[in-house]
Amino acid sequence: MSKNIELNVFAHQHSKLLNERAYSAVELVEATLQNLKDHELNAYITVTESLALKQAELADERIKLGTAGPLTGIPIAIKDLLSTVDNITTAGSKILENYRPVFDCTVVERLQNAGAIIVAKTNLDEFAMGSSNEHSAFGPVKNPWNYQKVSGGSSGGSAVAVANRDVSISLGTDTGGSIRQPAAFCGITGLKPTYGRVSRYGVIAFGSSLEQVGPFGRDATDIANVLQIIAGIDVRDSTTVKIPVPDYQEDFDKGLAGLRIGVPAQFFQDGLDNDVRLAVENAIELFENEGAIIDRSLQLPTSPASLPVYYIIAPSEASANLARYDGVKYGFSFLEGKSVDEEMSLTRSIGFGQEVKRRIMLGTYALSAGYYDAYYLKAQKVRTLIRKEFERAFQTYDLLLTPTTPTVAFGLGEKIEDPYSMYLNDLYTLPVNISGNPAISMPCGFSNELPIGLQLIAKPFDEKTLLRATHAYQTLTDWHMEQPQN
Repeated sequence: MSKNIELNVFAHQHSKLLNERAYSAVELVEATLQNLKDHELNAYITVTESLALKQAELADERIKLGTAGPLTGIPIAIKDLLSTVDNITTAGSKILENYRPVFDCTVVERLQNAGAIIVAKTNLDEFAMGSSNEHSAFGPVKNPWNYQKVSGGSSGGSAVAVANRDVSISLGTDTGGSIRQPAAFCGITGLKPTYGRVSRYGVIAFGSSLEQVGPFGRDATDIANVLQIIAGIDVRDSTTVKIPVPDYQEDFDKGLAGLRIGVPAQFFQDGLDNDVRLAVENAIELFENEGAIIDRSLQLPTSPASLPVYYIIAPSEASANLARYDGVKYGFSFLEGKSVDEEMSLTRSIGFGQEVKRRIMLGTYALSAGYYDAYYLKAQKVRTLIRKEFERAFQTYDLLLTPTTPTVAFGLGEKIEDPYSMYLNDLYTLPVNISGNPAISMPCGFSNELPIGLQLIAKPFDEKTLLRATHAYQTLTDWHMEQPQN
């Protein structure tokens, strides 16, 4: 029987208490597993109870031997896009509802080697395609601040797991804002690392040149501890870069003084909610009062083109990546057609949801003969312009500061029939995926009792400065301490 353990603490606090033997990893996991069953947010697809208890026993042994690290014994939830050996990995899709991988993805392997404990696989938009977590074959994920609002997507389940205090940390993936947007909507901290910083090996692919695995947490310390483990080159993923992984907490005592921060005008134009604007302006004022050098003259004129660029490149890559789901190799199969071609067609028609089929068709069209140059090639050229625009900006600035989203969380079903309106929610996060830069979202206020997100962007492989600034801001404010009351 588990002790009455307080779960509303940071992972680094759990680590301290575990090492002081206030409770064991097994007791912490038992309390966590019980808590996962106590709400109706639909954040989880699979609870990995037997695996978690087995890993907890191993963690307790490491703690007794004095070989524990900061994540040893810490329960963690992971997006159900990350392959886990012998545990169902669905990608939020009917087509993979019974798929059991034969290997762990690299980030899961590294976390488990560090002693972290996988307690659940979280719900997501199908194949990570969505901005509201309403496009899951397993139903929508609700926002813990208001059950009638969306959690954000595609990593909504992982965001809710942390926001609801079920776990202290979780993993998601970010292809166009899928960590930062749900972090903003749910009032927590979420990091999208530099493209190439974290291995994608074993992550079920959507947009291979855009997506990165990253952590959710409630403060910069927990985010830094997770990134410290999962970052670094992986010989199984040729897109990872051989750049040393720094101590991400080394500069936490430096504060905000002297940081050169650009505020791009293009992120503060029409469409930005007034309450969001005010909260971000208040954050800018705090940064300035603490010695940061703020420059509002920055122009990123090509950044608004990120929306059409993304919705050509991402669907094009999706159409190639999802071609493997044909009902023959693995996953769901519909075997009642009159021919192999008909069976493949029916498998995909039944197995894929509407948003996935929409993006496959968009991508196939953009890559087809006669349209490749007009759409896909042109999008790649504009992508280069966006990336160079960011490169020029970071010759002057250490960080860029923007809102994470134009509005707070919207209502369930409010935009499900209007894809364009839904896509506009990613307007401030998409440029970072197009350019490959790292970015973080953290809470900076409220509007109508819903959280508002502040986004910081850094130059490639400078997550260290992002986390320094995040830690400094969270030392000066309490927005990250607020929790849902539902």
